[in-house]
Amino acid sequence: MRPPRGVLRIKSSRVGPPRLIFTSNGLTSRASKGEARQLSGECAVEAPGTLQSTVASNSVLRSSERDFYLWMAGVFVLMAFGGFTPTYWAPVASGTFHGPPVLHIHGALLFSWTLFYFMQTAWIASGHTPTHRAWGLAGIALFSVMMCSILVAQITVMRLGDAHGYGDAGRRFAAVALCALPVLIGFFSLAIANVRRPETHKRLMYLIMVGFMHPAIARVVLALFAPPGAQGPPPVFVAVPPGLIADLLIVVAMVYDWRTRGRPHPVYVYGGLTLLADQLLTVPVSATQTWMSIARFLEGLAG
Repeated sequence: MRPPRGVLRIKSSRVGPPRLIFTSNGLTSRASKGEARQLSGECAVEAPGTLQSTVASNSVLRSSERDFYLWMAGVFVLMAFGGFTPTYWAPVASGTFHGPPVLHIHGALLFSWTLFYFMQTAWIASGHTPTHRAWGLAGIALFSVMMCSILVAQITVMRLGDAHGYGDAGRRFAAVALCALPVLIGFFSLAIANVRRPETHKRLMYLIMVGFMHPAIARVVLALFAPPGAQGPPPVFVAVPPGLIADLLIVVAMVYDWRTRGRPHPVYVYGGLTLLADQLLTVPVSATQTWMSIARFLEGLAG
């Protein structure tokens, strides 16, 4: 009768008395000392080969992930600079942009952050992880100043809108940027807390960059589809389609995770839902008296 598959049937030999050893499926069989040595030797040969194969596979996966995030960092740079070309770069180049200096400072900080993210990603991709970590404190400082600049810029825009007769419309539209601030700050705080967990850290930073692409995409959408002669801040609901377009970048990352890891990382699932909820809920929130009171309070901070 043939033994079950996976069970090694060994006959006793003359080298020595049979001994009890484990077979591949956990059952036991009796083998002599010589045969037991031969069996253990074969296992010893197989184990390093399997380990080396696993290590090589993980190394290839890490290299592929680094390339993916580097390419996406390049996409973020192109989107940030290209998206603001119609409303900022082109008017600045032609000398037709008129705005307070704080808007230039705000723009410089956001563009610097986009380039900083690309630089940090490039260091990881090239194997310079210690350099990436050494610049971490600079990134925290830059992000903190950038968040303050968003708040100051929105207060300035609300005051300018009020001076031109768009007071309430400007306050409602300011909710698009100001309601996103707590979400982005929350993502960044979690990213810093998970700095020793690179798989979580890099995906949280990716979500932050997706959030920053929302204004850039919105500028292009408004430039293409705004009605001729439109003046003043647009209705808040027009910010929803650009936000959904930006969310497609999360879908790209989830598909990549699915192909390489077998499932999307939870950061993308829950973080993406959080961004989506913020984009959709901003529309009803901006129409409430509570938001208008908050916007007037913030506007009053400027004196």
